[in-house]
Amino acid sequence: MEHITQNNIEKQQELLVRVERNNRMVQRLLEKLSSYTYEPKCPRRFEKFYELHKSIQNYKSHQKKVMSKIKQRELDMADAHHNELNHHLNLFKQLESDFASYLLDLQKPR
Repeated sequence: MEHITQNNIEKQQELLVRVERNNRMVQRLLEKLSSYTYEPKCPRRFEKFYELHKSIQNYKSHQKKVMSKIKQRELDMADAHHNELNHHLNLFKQLESDFASYLLDLQKPR
């Protein structure tokens, strides 16, 4: 039983590190998005820019909720909470993909 508890604690710590690392990455993406070099130059790209910025803000609010639950040990490996965490990690992957798509679109001629 003690081994299971120790294993669960290690998994929670691993999740916490992963979620914090993703948060730092999102902060860097937001800094890049705010820089002059990534500024959109046409209306369609402005729309993508604002959608991406809105996605980052949504991610950050979800991030705060998940971090709070992990730190309070409310988020365990039960199915319902595991799904919430997977959803959060998928949000990060989608955000990263959207940002890469935005950068590639900026490289294309108008």
